[in-house]
Amino acid sequence: MTVSELKNNDNLVYYVVHPLEDEPEEKCDPEKAGPMSMSRSVKFSLITLRAYLIIMGLLLLYRLIVQMHLFGSHGPHS
Repeated sequence: MTVSELKNNDNLVYYVVHPLEDEPEEKCDPEKAGPMSMSRSVKFSLITLRAYLIIMGLLLLYRLIVQMHLFGSHGPHS
């Protein structure tokens, strides 16, 4: 492990360790973590995001079905 020393104008010494040369830290186990507490605004935002994504997915599916001409003849090209 390489450590660099930096001095400032007050003669304080700062030790700098490059992140790639640092010793790895112990990772947290997600199995031991409990459920997160969320405020009402966070819950509302997540539910809104989920609804938006579902609606956009359904619109994409509808557009693909229309492009494959599975709904019969529509429009001027019939």
